[in-house]
Amino acid sequence: MDTLIDLPLVAGSFFVAIVVGLTGMGGGALMTPMMMLFFNVPPLAAVSSDLVASAVMKPIGGAVHLRRGTVNLRLVGWLCAGSVPAAFCGVFVARAFGEGEAVQQAVKIALGVALLLAVAGLAAKAVIGDRGGSASAKDIVVRPFPTVLVGTVGGLVVGISSVGSGSLIIVALLGLYPALKANELVGTDLVQAVPLVASAALGHLLYGDFQLDLTLSLLAGSIPGVYLGARISAKAPGGIIRALLAIVLLASALKLLGVGNGTTLWVLAAATLAGATAWRLLPRAAARRSPESADREPAH
Repeated sequence: MDTLIDLPLVAGSFFVAIVVGLTGMGGGALMTPMMMLFFNVPPLAAVSSDLVASAVMKPIGGAVHLRRGTVNLRLVGWLCAGSVPAAFCGVFVARAFGEGEAVQQAVKIALGVALLLAVAGLAAKAVIGDRGGSASAKDIVVRPFPTVLVGTVGGLVVGISSVGSGSLIIVALLGLYPALKANELVGTDLVQAVPLVASAALGHLLYGDFQLDLTLSLLAGSIPGVYLGARISAKAPGGIIRALLAIVLLASALKLLGVGNGTTLWVLAAATLAGATAWRLLPRAAARRSPESADREPAH
């Protein structure tokens, strides 16, 4: 009798879940490609099983942030107003195009390009001296219309491909609310993803295109992984989290665009080295541009 638990898949999902808990992204963008590339899981089964597992996994990471007060519940509410119905409808949109493999491939390519642009944006902000926000989640003024729009677009993409609950929405939040602290950005994104992913998972469950053995293996690795990652995230310095966000975005983009594993590892290594070098040089440049330095310069 075959076992329902695939130990290599458990190990893979554990490490991906740490990334999810730590950064609030990478669940669909990393977990689904991992199942397809390394475990030969059919695309539709990978999407639906990942969504069902995420519906159980994400509340664990979100609960850690709720206890620590790193969540803006009003922001979560506006995001869910758009994302929950859109995620459920996304399943029907995918089914309207038959099996949806061509549609999913097009969505993944578009997501890959979008994530590469997001990495470029993060790098540009670092170069011009943006070290991340410092405002508390409770002090952020919520902008309802653009927030609902972000939720709607993100929910639709998640319903179709399982990708985007963290990858796209967290980047959009970073643009809409740049003053939000990095760990509170992650916490808010994780909590809003709970009803979003649950809605998409319900749609896929109704069509019966998920596999119980895959879901159980994902959960066995994901539950402890996301809890560990969320605990680290809630205490980690904002600069470290932002750097990890960029790395996860880049890895997700490369895999979505079909880049090989070897090339991906080389690109990530080069990007990490460049980022570490820039991180050491930028504080010195910022110090030279600081008002204190200007005050010390002679007036004439």
